[in-house]
Amino acid sequence: LTAVSVYGQAAIFKPVVDESYWNIAGNPDLGIYTTPEQQPVDFGIWQAADGTWQLWSCIRHTKAGKNTRLFYRWEGQSLEEPNWEPMGIAMEADTSVGEHSGGLQAPYVIKEGDTFFMFYGGWDQICLATSKDGKNFTRVLNHQGQTELFTGPYRNSRDAMVIRENGLYYCYYTGHTYEDGTIDFNRQKVIQPYKAAIFCRTSVDKKRWSEPTMVMAGGTPQNEDRWYGGDSECPFVLKKGDYFYLFRNIRYGTTSLNYQYASKNPLDFGVGVDDYMVGSLSVAAPEIIQYQDKYYMAYLNPELDGIRMAVLRWTKVED
Repeated sequence: LTAVSVYGQAAIFKPVVDESYWNIAGNPDLGIYTTPEQQPVDFGIWQAADGTWQLWSCIRHTKAGKNTRLFYRWEGQSLEEPNWEPMGIAMEADTSVGEHSGGLQAPYVIKEGDTFFMFYGGWDQICLATSKDGKNFTRVLNHQGQTELFTGPYRNSRDAMVIRENGLYYCYYTGHTYEDGTIDFNRQKVIQPYKAAIFCRTSVDKKRWSEPTMVMAGGTPQNEDRWYGGDSECPFVLKKGDYFYLFRNIRYGTTSLNYQYASKNPLDFGVGVDDYMVGSLSVAAPEIIQYQDKYYMAYLNPELDGIRMAVLRWTKVED
């Protein structure tokens, strides 16, 4: 089935990225942490209180801690400006509050009132930090003095992004099983049918979160990635019209691949089926920015040596 046949003749769209693009970030100088193998990967983009655009990327394969990752920051004056200014290392993992050494992953920021909320990965958990200027963030600690909002059910919970709909926050994130397809559940090894999956938890206050719902896993793309944990990464969800659109990352690098799905239910984009699939793009780890009635997509360079931006358009899916 296609998304159109599932929903009849309702207008469903698929994203199309302009072929022309401009580079906004390269591979930064990390000083003592620099290595020839380092790569800017999962990132977030938002507008700070002073109107400048902020780009924070997880840089991996550095000399920063056991898991080699930290956050680096760039600043731009306009979304359509190339070569944003490198601003330096923005954040490193803090093991004293439960984050794993060198384990920072995938920042994502929303703004409410005069406060910025940054969701990010601490290697095995989703964490939260806040800011008033959108540049300098302070970690939010739970009652145990840790940054963890939640973790699991799969390992390496990461790539969080958040939308708000009907008074609820929806936090989408990913995880993967062990190489043999198991997860730890109540200290027992449990076999899972999907080695990687996208989950969602909901909250009314960004502090207490529901149990996870698996919203996307399997289907045709699951066998296309050679790494067991990589076919359901970097979820990005946005609402357009009556539908929610989920971007699901399959591959990084020169064979970058991302699939898109459309659903009226933000908690169901098809598990083990392709019914809601509407398109595919040769991009990796995309972030979509809607600004002044225009859509932009930022995504990784195929060589994993920087980040680029292009205009994103929508075309109607025909039955």
